[in-house]
Amino acid sequence: MPQEPEPGPDAARAARRRQFAEAARAERPDLALLCLLIAAEADPALDEAGIDEAQIELDRLAGLLPYAPVGGPEAWARNLAALLGTRNGFGGSPADYRRLESSLLHEVLRRRRGLPILLSVVWMEVARRAGAPVYGVALPGHFVVGFGDPLGAHVLADPFGGGRPLSEEDTALLVAGATGEPLSRRMTAPAGPLEIVLRVLNNIRAWAQARPEHSAVQLWALELSLLLPSHPARLRHERAQLLVERGEFLAGAAELEEYARVVEAVEPAGAKRIRRQAAAARAMLN
Repeated sequence: MPQEPEPGPDAARAARRRQFAEAARAERPDLALLCLLIAAEADPALDEAGIDEAQIELDRLAGLLPYAPVGGPEAWARNLAALLGTRNGFGGSPADYRRLESSLLHEVLRRRRGLPILLSVVWMEVARRAGAPVYGVALPGHFVVGFGDPLGAHVLADPFGGGRPLSEEDTALLVAGATGEPLSRRMTAPAGPLEIVLRVLNNIRAWAQARPEHSAVQLWALELSLLLPSHPARLRHERAQLLVERGEFLAGAAELEEYARVVEAVEPAGAKRIRRQAAAARAMLN
């Protein structure tokens, strides 16, 4: 019998996006899988086998941790730092902010380098597999991890710094350096998987926005963000404007008009302004 033809790149991308949307709507979203599906948008060579290999690597690392160490949250944080920071060299530096690979989980696992949030994803996924009480903490400007009870006995650690423990004073300094604001309890609340995924995509959008030659990256990061069950409505406006900037005037104008209909009830003046943008986009075809 003749073999079925391999799906083309467009069909493969559409299938990955359906998988991403389904995973984001799962009762318990798989953070590692969602991050790997993001990575597959940037690296078409990352196929199902590559995604499985990355998950297996997380399993392997988790198997190197002692189960239920004596010492509670502090022991978990210390053991993760020894395994991932010291023995395996996971960490970051300012140069990592300039690389898209620093936001792609399979590349972070390969290079042992990444942004704070991706390194934190590695820590969380390895620790979770080993049974640790771990959670992510979306501090303004710097993502870290927590061990223990967020409302009780807990410790924070900084995977970007190789797993250095963070005292309350250290955490306050990180926040003050990023925002100038004092540390509040709200800032150290656990971050849910979809909040983390949206922040990863925001980082990718920001990286691409600073590099106009990578507008295609900004576009797919926006499109994945819009597949999440909850996302800022302004992302639809940003996508429409980006389509116009990329020369897709009709598609951009149509999306601007659709966004204007969405916001008209609460912001009529804003809707009028957006319709003018749509008209200007169409005029570029004349």
